[in-house]
Amino acid sequence: MSAARALLAPRYWGYHLVVVAALVAAAWLGTWQWHGWQERRAAEARDLTQGQPIPLADAIGPDDPFPGDLVGQPVEVRGTYLGGTLWVSGRRHEGREGYWVVDPVQVGDSVLPVVRGWEATPSWDERGPEPRGAVDLVGWLQPSESTGARDDDGGDRLLPQLRVADLAQYFDQDLYGAYVVTRDPGPGVVQADLEQLPDASRFTALRNLLYAVEWWFFGLFAAFVWWRWVREETEELEETEAEPAGSR
Repeated sequence: MSAARALLAPRYWGYHLVVVAALVAAAWLGTWQWHGWQERRAAEARDLTQGQPIPLADAIGPDDPFPGDLVGQPVEVRGTYLGGTLWVSGRRHEGREGYWVVDPVQVGDSVLPVVRGWEATPSWDERGPEPRGAVDLVGWLQPSESTGARDDDGGDRLLPQLRVADLAQYFDQDLYGAYVVTRDPGPGVVQADLEQLPDASRFTALRNLLYAVEWWFFGLFAAFVWWRWVREETEELEETEAEPAGSR
């Protein structure tokens, strides 16, 4: 019998089972801590969106680049609905795919796209009058999208993404380099989900991340110890088998 096969004998099973149990436990505990790290960071990102609203002008101006540290920041918008509703396809809500309803709001001399809500099917054939007139709303600030999706029919009012540059064909005014998802959906629609959340602090749930790394390192160490033990036992068995019968 070879030395390697000898290590599969019943008297060695206990050693192998201990190592397998240690590896499974380390992998599971490390994964659990990893998910905890991700969940706590996602929870903090959601909490940041519940902050105190600030005036739109304090967050971004008509010609300003998007402020990366204000993703999801609640802002106060005062302007005028212009009419000319647009729809953005491929938007999910509670497991269902549907459409964002987007209405342009003129703020000063520029236009800010406002996601007024979500609906399962675009209602351009049966919807009521488009919102018009003065509006005072609170919503979450979002950067212009760039998913790479192509609009195969540029003549309709259905878009595959909410990319601000793609909206220039619909309006004569300048456009903000952002859009807002309103906190209070309009009639006939439900609250649209935020596509982009703010980044949590790099130190958020750091302990969970370190615990995950620690458990995975322990699993690797257990595997290394088992490998060294198998190697040493194999060498010892081979030496024993190689000894002359009379010298044993």
